[in-house]
Amino acid sequence: MAFSLHSKPLVLQFMLVILFLLGTRLHAADPSLTLDYYASTCPVVLETVKKEMECAVLSDPRNAALVVRLHFHDCFVQGCDGSVLLEDTITLKGEKKAPPNIHSLKGFRIIDRIKNTVESDCPGIVSCADILTIAARDAVLLVGGPYWDVPLGRKDSVTASYELANSNLPKAEEGLLSIISKFLYQGLSVTDMVALAGSHTIGMARCASFRSRIHGDWEATTSGYDPISESHLSNLKSVCPPIGGSDNNISAMDYVTPNLFDNSFYHLLLKGEGLLNSDQEMYSSVFGLETKELVKKYAADPLAFFQQFSDSMVKMGNITNPESFVSGEVRRNCRFVNT
Repeated sequence: MAFSLHSKPLVLQFMLVILFLLGTRLHAADPSLTLDYYASTCPVVLETVKKEMECAVLSDPRNAALVVRLHFHDCFVQGCDGSVLLEDTITLKGEKKAPPNIHSLKGFRIIDRIKNTVESDCPGIVSCADILTIAARDAVLLVGGPYWDVPLGRKDSVTASYELANSNLPKAEEGLLSIISKFLYQGLSVTDMVALAGSHTIGMARCASFRSRIHGDWEATTSGYDPISESHLSNLKSVCPPIGGSDNNISAMDYVTPNLFDNSFYHLLLKGEGLLNSDQEMYSSVFGLETKELVKKYAADPLAFFQQFSDSMVKMGNITNPESFVSGEVRRNCRFVNT
């Protein structure tokens, strides 16, 4: 096993975990979330979201990953309350320009289109937070992933948090223990973390997120000489040279089946070919005894991965913002609080 060149010193890593655990606030599904929440008020919502997502994914399969990422980044800040969708205004500082979001989040127009269609069917009924959660499920399904039932009834937050977006969201260069602590803080387990990371099977990453990985410890984690791996590394270095204006160049995190939701991502980790340091550490870190076994499990058993991913997505989607059930609303426009 190899140490990551980008991991924090061991003592600091353990201190981070302890600090996060001391402050952990476990979230449970609010009793307002139910599978039939819109059965009488907007019975067409599921079909409407599905049709719009079908159009989006047919036009570009990468749109599936964009929507899943939006949902993830929403839920890790204030719970799944649509706060990530809010634009900056004179009185509100949104989350879109926070460092983990500013270059990585897209797909907002997809959610706008879905919201507009839903509003024409059921004005003022369905929250943007619920639309995003349903769309993420449909996105996964449309590129070959599993289905799961989505509990509904979220309200849209009237606030956002630039600060929490910067502190709560995992970063590509982050060490394993620090990332685990961020999941535990949300009430998500190590198993949830490894399963949810599997969504990177359909994701793309910017050069700025993997430059130090491919020019640093790539060969230290790669197992044995593999001509395909050598060729892949060469291609990555051409996309992402060590210097120059290439920060926004992108590469698939799963170069084998980039538009198919499968367990190929875990096979790449077994070979040391995880594009992001944060992903590869799940298999290669000396702290990853549990995560390594889970990576091997999901690489060997795609059905086990699909089942756990479904369960973990429901669990993540049930992270609630208690304040939104008191002061929240159903936004007419997902980008702005109602006036």
